Amino acid sequence: MIWRTALYRLVQLYWRVFKPTVLGSRVIVARDGQVLLVRLSYAKGWYLPGGGLKKRESFHQAALRELREECGLNAEHAELFGLYFSTRQGKIDHVAIFTITEFTKLEGSTQDPEISEMGFFDLLELPPDTTPATRRRIGEYLAGRPASIEW
Repeated sequence: MIWRTALYRLVQLYWRVFKPTVLGSRVIVARDGQVLLVRLSYAKGWYLPGGGLKKRESFHQAALRELREECGLNAEHAELFGLYFSTRQGKIDHVAIFTITEFTKLEGSTQDPEISEMGFFDLLELPPDTTPATRRRIGEYLAGRPASIEW
C-alpha cells in the first residue's frame, strides 16, 4: 500500500511539471436511495468509481469498463450526466460523469487491487471522508443537473 501512495505522489509531481491532458470517466451508480463509492488503495477518502480512458476508447466505454474492473459490476446502459474540467492537480483533466441505475454482479469477479474498499451508502448520509468533488457530484445528481463544469 505504501508503494502505491508513493507512486501516486510521483505521478502528481509529473503532472505539475509536464501538465498533460487526461481524459477520464466516473460513474454514479445509484439504486434504492444509495450510491456506490470506492476507497482507493493509494489515496484517502471515498470516490465515485472510474478512471482514465485507454487508447481508442470512448468516455462511455471507459465508464462501463472501469465499473467492471473496479467493482465487478456489469451495466449495459450508462447515461451521460455531465462533462467536467479541472486543472487543480496540475494536469488538464476532462471528466465525463455517467449515471447507472441497472447493473448485475459479475460472477467470479475479483476485487481490483486499486480498490481497498467499496460499498453502497445512503445518498443523503455519505461517509465523513467522502472527497469534496464526490460530494459535489452527488449533490448535483440529487438536484438533477450539473451546477458547474468545474470539477
